[in-house]
Amino acid sequence: MATKSLIETVRVDVAVHSHNCQANQAHRVSKGDVRLKVRDGLGWAHYCKGCAQKIIDKDIAKLTALRNMTPG
Repeated sequence: MATKSLIETVRVDVAVHSHNCQANQAHRVSKGDVRLKVRDGLGWAHYCKGCAQKIIDKDIAKLTALRNMTPG
C-alpha cells in the first residue's frame, strides 16, 4: 500500500520575478527571495517568508493534533 502525504502540494523556491505576497498585499516578494508555493487549483499561490512561517506554524499545530488523534 502506498503511503500518501498531506503536504505534497507545497514547495519552497526562489522568486523569478517580483510580486506581492498572496496573504498580505503589503508584503513584497522580490526577485531572488525565498518563497512558499502552495498548490491552488491548477496554479500556485505564493507567500513571503514571514507569512509562510505563520502558515507553517499553524499547520504544525494542526498536524500535532492529527498525530495525537485529537478530534476536532
